[in-house]
Amino acid sequence: MPPQPGSAAPARQLRFLVVDDYEDIRDVFSRYVVRAGHLVSTANDGQHAVEVLQRESFDVMLLDLTMPRMDGAEVVRWLAAHPEVSPSMRTVMVTAWAVENDDLLKDLGVDTVLRKPVKLKELDLLIDRAVRDRQTEPVR
Repeated sequence: MPPQPGSAAPARQLRFLVVDDYEDIRDVFSRYVVRAGHLVSTANDGQHAVEVLQRESFDVMLLDLTMPRMDGAEVVRWLAAHPEVSPSMRTVMVTAWAVENDDLLKDLGVDTVLRKPVKLKELDLLIDRAVRDRQTEPVR
């Protein structure tokens, strides 16, 4: 069941970074994450995401694969080259082209993919899983 406005905050509030070049997608994902009781920041492409990641840490990044300036694959490669940046952050690739990019995603080590169009129930399950995973870790 999707989160309801005014519902209690989860036991552990997570920080999400939503990265997509389409404002409507950033807006929908952001609202959904906030309604689930978590914090959200956004970036409009991969280059902007890297700039944000250098200033803030996140628990989960929802990352579009295909974007201008710097795509999702380049962001994942940048993170691999900079392991000190959000070392425990879960990266979730969001793409309409998951099947076509299956080998690329495996090579990048991306094991969590949301396929566009994203069903909000899938996003809800992803948020629940992230909360459960973080509950077993010490608070940063």
